[in-house]
Amino acid sequence: MTELGIGIGWRPEIAEAVEGLSGIDWVEVVAENICADHLPDSLTRLRERGVTVVPHGVSLGLGGADRPDPARLAALGEKAVALGAPLVTEHIAFVRAGGPLTATPQLEAGHLLPVPRTRDALDVLCENVRIAQDALPVPLALENIAALVAWPGEEMSEGRFLAELVERTGVRLLIDVANLHTNHVNRSEDPARALAELPVEAIAYVHVAGGVERDGVWHDTHAHPVPRAVLDVLADLASRVAPPGVLLERDDDFPPAEELAGELRAIRATLAGGRRGGAVRADTAHRHGARPPVPAPR
Repeated sequence: MTELGIGIGWRPEIAEAVEGLSGIDWVEVVAENICADHLPDSLTRLRERGVTVVPHGVSLGLGGADRPDPARLAALGEKAVALGAPLVTEHIAFVRAGGPLTATPQLEAGHLLPVPRTRDALDVLCENVRIAQDALPVPLALENIAALVAWPGEEMSEGRFLAELVERTGVRLLIDVANLHTNHVNRSEDPARALAELPVEAIAYVHVAGGVERDGVWHDTHAHPVPRAVLDVLADLASRVAPPGVLLERDDDFPPAEELAGELRAIRATLAGGRRGGAVRADTAHRHGARPPVPAPR
């Protein structure tokens, strides 16, 4: 597993600020926003400094009924090679429907839509993930997404769904702790239960982001400061495993560089506190004769 360290999402609007931040080990770039044969100068300079760049896709729609588009897969792979990336990431989501096989026009959602947590949906997702893994030149990691509502008739919790996906495909996970918090508010799901059920050894890295609550609904905006509740989920995760990488996402209403640096310091402090909490928990379990947890089968 590649050790990434602490990073931030690279966006053109904050490119200069990102280059000036100290202690940045890596950045993530939205894959659809760059061209493999014409990388932004800022990313080139960061790479020359030894900063790792990871492409993060948003358009494969691996949770959809259609098989992954070979052209989209090829483009994502080309960008990974151009950036010298150790892996690429995408989402557990569907983004389009319809098309020739349905005799209806194809509709692009323009948004990441949640996959029903059912056995049938998992079968489709696993097959699409295998196709993507075979086509890509580097390992793939998949992100849990935020959702406003739950599908009727779901058969698995989020943690169990992710665990079975890993067991069946060997894919890595990109765990977004802000999305776990979102699903806690909007769907009454327990982030601690999700973390306890998923195979933490499969985590490639972690996303941290801000949002806002309006009328009892949490909106994962990536345009607000990271709240304490999200950092608490990160601390819980860090008490269970040392994540290979943690990345701060910001996509709108960009604050001054000093505020971004402050959020990165808060993430570092949370990780350190979580590790101390995990050490205390493990020591307490040992003194009481408890067996260490057995990792989920791969």
